[in-house]
Amino acid sequence: MTFTELLMDAKANTASQQQIIEMYKPMLIKESIYEGVFDEDLFQELVEILLRCIRTFTI
Repeated sequence: MTFTELLMDAKANTASQQQIIEMYKPMLIKESIYEGVFDEDLFQELVEILLRCIRTFTI
């Protein structure tokens, strides 16, 4: 499955959404570190934003 197909499937399929989250997890973790400490609330917020972007992205 190509990334485009995965993205289109993720609009309705939670398994595909989870697969995309796993793909971007290292970056999400990196961006969730604030003042040298991992911020779980920030991580969760970034995941929610990613999911919102997946749902609204048009191809």
